[in-house]
Amino acid sequence: MATNNNNNENNNGKMSVEEAGRKGGEATSNNHDKEFYQEIGQKGGEATSENHDKEFYQEIGEKGGEARSRQNSNDNNSNSNNNNSR
Repeated sequence: MATNNNNNENNNGKMSVEEAGRKGGEATSNNHDKEFYQEIGQKGGEATSENHDKEFYQEIGEKGGEARSRQNSNDNNSNSNNNNSR
């Protein structure tokens, strides 16, 4: 992704949404510790579990397994190609 360092010039002195998000994330990171992120992650997990059923978790688990399988296949192909070039 190409970044544009002239966002303020191109947007009449206004910050882009991307830049605002990045700066906000950096400020949050500077102001909070590990425990803060653990707490909001816990709250998010609890809210998700209250709003979704067993089938939701089965579906995302299946998607994660498929993605991991593709990643492992790609890793294995890369490794065999690297071994063949030696």
